Amino acid sequence: MKTLTAGEQAPLFSLQNQNDETVSLASLLEQNQVLVYFYPKALTPGCTVQAEQLRDHKAELAKLNTVAVGISPDPVKKLKNFENKKDLNFDLLSDEDHAIADAFGVWGLKKFMGKEYDGIHRISFLIGQDGKIKHVFNKFKTKDHHQVVIAHLEANN
Repeated sequence: MKTLTAGEQAPLFSLQNQNDETVSLASLLEQNQVLVYFYPKALTPGCTVQAEQLRDHKAELAKLNTVAVGISPDPVKKLKNFENKKDLNFDLLSDEDHAIADAFGVWGLKKFMGKEYDGIHRISFLIGQDGKIKHVFNKFKTKDHHQVVIAHLEANN
């Protein structure tokens, strides 16, 4: 697994969101920089906390010219359920074949409770309007992910 780093061009993608609409990185970048955050599985405790914090701080991100999108290998139907149950207010994108996770270098071997398996590593990328990765967030807890991102945006605005 070779995770992309700051300065590299972000892979352009188009994925289906929770409403089965196509969302492309190129169209999002026309208006804002984009926080692309990868998470393992909708409706699990850590992923829920992370999504709820981004939901609750969407306005702060907007003031910092940033929009968040979440990407997981979940199917569209499960993403819709996640949005509805947690009243989420941003796009959740379905990467069922994990092609985009592979392109960003966040799909790879994981260990949990003594078992090894392939899955998504919880990493976020701040992508500038030029399509280049400005920052990689890979050291955070799910409950403070939003704080780490906002602090970085405020310090580099």
